[in-house]
Amino acid sequence: MSAQRKKIAILGSTGSIGTQALEVIEEHSNRFEVEVLTSNSKADLLIEQAIKFKPNVVVINDEKQYQKVAEALWKFDIKTYCGKEALAQVVEMNDIDIVLTALVGYSGLLPTINAIKAKKTIALANKETLVVAGKLITSLAKEYGVNIYPVDSEHSAIFQCLSGEFHNPIEKIYLTASGGPFRGKKKSELISIKKEQALKHPNWNMGAKITIDSATLMNKGFEVIEAQWLFNLKPEQIEVIVHPQSIIHSIVQFTDGSMKAQMGLPDMKLPIQYALTYPNRFHSKSKRFNFLDYPELTFEKPDSETFVNLNLAYHAMKKGGNLACILNAANEIAVDAFLNDKINFLQIAEINEKCMNTIAFIEIPTYEDYVSTDYETRKFAQSLIH
Repeated sequence: MSAQRKKIAILGSTGSIGTQALEVIEEHSNRFEVEVLTSNSKADLLIEQAIKFKPNVVVINDEKQYQKVAEALWKFDIKTYCGKEALAQVVEMNDIDIVLTALVGYSGLLPTINAIKAKKTIALANKETLVVAGKLITSLAKEYGVNIYPVDSEHSAIFQCLSGEFHNPIEKIYLTASGGPFRGKKKSELISIKKEQALKHPNWNMGAKITIDSATLMNKGFEVIEAQWLFNLKPEQIEVIVHPQSIIHSIVQFTDGSMKAQMGLPDMKLPIQYALTYPNRFHSKSKRFNFLDYPELTFEKPDSETFVNLNLAYHAMKKGGNLACILNAANEIAVDAFLNDKINFLQIAEINEKCMNTIAFIEIPTYEDYVSTDYETRKFAQSLIH
């Protein structure tokens, strides 16, 4: 049986998605084994994971932590590398079957490109890769015959609803949003919001960056752009609907008016597992949903006047080019500034908008254009933070 186990590379194994992916792999150790683990800077957790799962290779991005990791793992015969170049190259290893990209932000772009060129199946939890360079990524996937399986709960839901329906045209999709911790609040109430409040998501347990993005609705905006590329949709075919209970993860509407929804308790292990096991469903120990615990499922329109980021994302999607790349880079800088108490909550969207209006627009960007756009935007965004 062991010869048939799929070998998984987890980029970002010490983050929220990465740690849950390892739990899924542990539960199905007769089906999967870990080939590569990577982390940005969490050396201790990476060492612990490596000793437990015995990958062939680990990569620590932070070069200052390299010695510590290498010394801890050499006696286990685990190769250790460091830095961005190693991270981008490790995905090309022959033995890897699936690359799970669970890195945060722009850092996922080059490793994903290299993994596609090496013809690896992609389980994509790094939505920013498609936000920044959706046209490039989808073109490469087509050119190299590579499947990209979504790990985001909403996109996994759409993907699951489309199973057996790929020949049927989509009329519309509804991406559900919890509304985040500040649903119903107005701008005047959000000026004095502290990061501790913004980091308390009502339904999901996620990393700091994505939790803030959920609070500003930027995460939902990025998901809209990601859905456009994953499912080849026009902007007007994608609608966001606020569903505070987070039980319906998203909905597909077909041309005959019929709708399919994927439901379940908020649990990222399900979409992670489905991306790794598709087209099969394996047993999971996750808690089961009970309708009687949720006698009411409610829906409402998102407040895009207060949460401007959602509109910015739609604008970036409609205009195309490098505009979403600008939005992503600005947002990474702005969220970091907010988490470090340098700006207030509403300034995140203000910085994003200013960058989109200032940085040069490129209609048909190359990979090099994305790199320079990202660099220029970050520099400009930093200049706006006092």
